Amino acid sequence: MKRLAIAALALVAVAAPAVTVTAWGNTGHRLIGVAAMRALPDDLPAFLRTPAAIADVGELAREPDRWKGAGQPHDRERDTAHFVDLDDQGRVYDQRGMSLNDLPRLKSEYDAALTKAGLDVNDAGYLPYAMMDAWQQLGRDFAYWRVLNAAEKRETNMERQAWYRADRIRREALILRDIGVMGHYVGDGSQPHHTSIHYNGWGDFPNPEGFTNSRQTHAVFEGEFTNRVARLDAVEAAMPAARLDGFDVKARTVSYLTTTLGTVIPFYRLEKAGGFRDADPRGAAFVNERLAAGAGELRDFIVSAWTASASASIGWPAVKVAEVEAGTADPWIAMVGED
Repeated sequence: MKRLAIAALALVAVAAPAVTVTAWGNTGHRLIGVAAMRALPDDLPAFLRTPAAIADVGELAREPDRWKGAGQPHDRERDTAHFVDLDDQGRVYDQRGMSLNDLPRLKSEYDAALTKAGLDVNDAGYLPYAMMDAWQQLGRDFAYWRVLNAAEKRETNMERQAWYRADRIRREALILRDIGVMGHYVGDGSQPHHTSIHYNGWGDFPNPEGFTNSRQTHAVFEGEFTNRVARLDAVEAAMPAARLDGFDVKARTVSYLTTTLGTVIPFYRLEKAGGFRDADPRGAAFVNERLAAGAGELRDFIVSAWTASASASIGWPAVKVAEVEAGTADPWIAMVGED
């Protein structure tokens, strides 16, 4: 698959420990994870805001790149989660594909629609579904954490309380892992090359502005160049304000990826103008703005997942999170299980 060649190029380009990279490289993904976690509001659980948790998410944000190389079917199924190739009109791959606004509800329906149109999902990618799936998973994690935290505080049976405490600690580790994974895909969504058919130089398309066709463009930008110019303080200064009112994960994913698609031509114009030379501040500003967009989006994905978890139900028989937090429901059987 054409897309998978990027990984080899990026591996050569990244001036960091030898890790297979498919988006942003180690530096970019770390910075997005760290900046997002540092920006979380105080009303989220305190364990998320510790220095150790922030550092963990920074490292775990690289995890989907480190999964690579396990073999098939593992790699083919996961590698295409990192991108969605949109044409210049915002359609998946070319005029035969749907727009982001018309994405089906399920990935299986997306795959079927692309196949019917004569397209291959392995060429098109499915980043929107990876982002939405990760957000929903984090919401489940948070719902279980809310129940465990409330039950642990109220439980008078010492054995049950010990179980709640141990499971809460397990859940906290899982939450950090799942934030890291979600952060990776959200971070991919802020990198222009991960939303465009022009992912490896402009490619074999009409090119009236004479943009580069160098196959090093993608890898050098997200790896070596980002490693040299990205700075946490610059990323944090450029992060957009939170936008949480009426959060809808599909609408937000579509809006976010559409915005990133809009940076593809500006990227190529800047590259043509020499903006990615180290002495030119425009390249560093572009990198830090794109990382800031990813960090701001990740922050909002985390906060919105936390908010949504308050109205969830968990376990079997199902118990409402709100009732457990209010002290009106006992979650023991729902949490431990009844064989």
